[in-house]
Amino acid sequence: MEPERQRSGRTLKKGRKRSRIPSKLVGAAEAMRSRWDLEENQQPVAKKARLSTILFTENCEITHGQLCELLKYAVLGKSSFPKPSWCQLFHQNHLNNVVVFILQGLSQLHFYKFYLEFGFLRKAFKHKFCLPPPSSDFLADIIGLQKKQIIGNLPKAMEGALPSASSKVSINLQKDPIIQKYGSKKVGLTSYLLTKEEMETYHFPLQGFPDCENFVPTKCNGSVTDNSPLFGLDCEMCLTSKGRELTRISLVAEGGDCVMDELVKPDNKIVDYLTSFSGITKKILNPVTTKLKDVQRQLKMLLPPDAVLVGHSLDLDLRALKMIHPYVIDTSLLYVREQGRRFKLKFLAKAILGKDIQCPDRLGHDATEDARTTLELARYFLKYGPKKIAELNLEALSSHQESQEPKNKAELVQQLNTSVLECLDSVGQKLLFLTREADASALSSSQNCQTIKCLSNKEIKIKWTEMSTVYAGPFNKNCNLRALKRLFKSFGPVRSMTFVLETHQPHLCIQYEVLEAAQLAIESLDDILVEGSCIKVQRPVTELTLDCDTLVNELEQDSENRGTIYLSGVSETFKEHLLQQSSLFLGLKAVILPKDLKSGKQKRYCFLRFKTFSSAQRALSILTGKDWKLKGRHALTPRHLHAWLRGLPHESRLPGVRVIPPPLEQEALQMLKVDHPKIAAWHWGRKIGKLYHNLCSGTLCLILLPGTKSTHGSLSGLGLMGIKDEEESTTPNTCL
Repeated sequence: MEPERQRSGRTLKKGRKRSRIPSKLVGAAEAMRSRWDLEENQQPVAKKARLSTILFTENCEITHGQLCELLKYAVLGKSSFPKPSWCQLFHQNHLNNVVVFILQGLSQLHFYKFYLEFGFLRKAFKHKFCLPPPSSDFLADIIGLQKKQIIGNLPKAMEGALPSASSKVSINLQKDPIIQKYGSKKVGLTSYLLTKEEMETYHFPLQGFPDCENFVPTKCNGSVTDNSPLFGLDCEMCLTSKGRELTRISLVAEGGDCVMDELVKPDNKIVDYLTSFSGITKKILNPVTTKLKDVQRQLKMLLPPDAVLVGHSLDLDLRALKMIHPYVIDTSLLYVREQGRRFKLKFLAKAILGKDIQCPDRLGHDATEDARTTLELARYFLKYGPKKIAELNLEALSSHQESQEPKNKAELVQQLNTSVLECLDSVGQKLLFLTREADASALSSSQNCQTIKCLSNKEIKIKWTEMSTVYAGPFNKNCNLRALKRLFKSFGPVRSMTFVLETHQPHLCIQYEVLEAAQLAIESLDDILVEGSCIKVQRPVTELTLDCDTLVNELEQDSENRGTIYLSGVSETFKEHLLQQSSLFLGLKAVILPKDLKSGKQKRYCFLRFKTFSSAQRALSILTGKDWKLKGRHALTPRHLHAWLRGLPHESRLPGVRVIPPPLEQEALQMLKVDHPKIAAWHWGRKIGKLYHNLCSGTLCLILLPGTKSTHGSLSGLGLMGIKDEEESTTPNTCL
């Protein structure tokens, strides 16, 4: 059902026509890496340093070590340090300065709670990413300073030995995520197998799921016991025109013998061999004739009926194999980490087994070595049990190692251990810190920063939930409920839809999953005749939504959102259709197609990211026009925030405004004037703005909100970055 076209005072906007996209668009963010080298070789009219941050991590979380990696490369370039693994910095030699602002005590939560106060930051910096909660020494982590040994028995633990009893004093085992999941007693193998529900949650291929229709089962349906055989599995992939495809598989039996090690020729055209990860090159793969179906057949013959597969992020390996296996141990989930994050295989190998894998002087990963390592890690866990693993305090070891792990070739080890400050000093550059940390006093450019009391994730989740909720009505008592539901679902994914019958005439309460859908419903249906009634569509009025209209307008102007559009009503074939009509959409950078976390099925909405606002505007006009018949608008939720909100538990509450009692009014006003977090956010936003305007052109600038960590819980941090006077026009503009 479509709403009638009469309004009380206005008419619906009609779709406008617009432009086109590159003919060889690969599509998803991962495919952009295949273009980076090509982009770097293109000669712009005037060379300027610029950034590209099409991230490979879905939740856009960047570690402190990766930040340090970027800073070192920015200072000295690729002749001294490897390129960052998570973003691309073009024309590094045209950078004039590197400036880092650290707002101690602030987190990602603060940024979006006081979004309006951070006016300059959100408009000036289009590159945003999440940061994990800070360690005890955030500064040392991001600039690579050698920290003092503060963890008892740390060197022994890093060599693979269990800590002595003296180091257990400072560890609260009951709060360790491994103990919380498995308990402290040793149990058998079957207790560590992923359940079907866990496999569904972590996107393992499962029988009967819509995205696994052509997957092949291993036929391992025997009865599993604590004595069932373990097999280590690891796969390497390349990037093809259809996405990631298998190029190598290694299977290792319990004794450590490799029973299968095969190179595989993908079915589709390869656009990136991902050699730095896979070790596979065109020369290696050219003579190979083995195909995916050959490997599937061989694997089915090798595995006994009760085989248990062990791997690290094993879901990716099984999806590359296009196979379904019911009994798995995933070491990235077995060694549980805080907040759902995962330890890297390289770290676990060093911390648990005392062995070095994935060495920087080797071309890519060794699949057999990785498969054997996962098997050894599983055996180690089974032998010693959860309590011994928890006593290692892996979280603390990981924080320590991040800033010290060498990432370059052997001859550069000495340089890699050099701190960012020493790198900067060698080329006459400065790193500016705004922090209250005592150990920052030795820095020549240190400043003080006010510390703000930690808040709760729950409040920001409730705010976004209320902003994504709309009330619509009044409706006729004889209205077509099915047609109404279909109408409101056409704007985006609905979390819940209920009838409000307490009013004189019925109203609908619709809670959308994404803010864009709620805003689109308001813009499209408010004051329109639906089912014979002129309805109002509006948000609930609470203390968290009073500034909602202003916030929505500012979110739309966010530098990251200006080139991104939201579309609802997309089908499973939308991406293919988009590529077929690529000549219409110049400037398209990425297609983001969210999937249902449980079923793995593509949802009926998406985000398209363009190089410029004008190309995004043209695309929106075409896609909401008569030929495509989609509904959409400019995006409101930055990608990293969208991922963060989806990861938080759903929160709701009864609407209502919290009124401050009269005796407390003066006290509240006084707090607002003196030390309210909102005032601090506004103060630092303005101060950084003034400093930024005094920086010279070509300065790489990072704003870091480190997050907070306390006994009450942890809050993730947020990073913003950009290069002053960086222009989109530094790449050839192909928009019409």
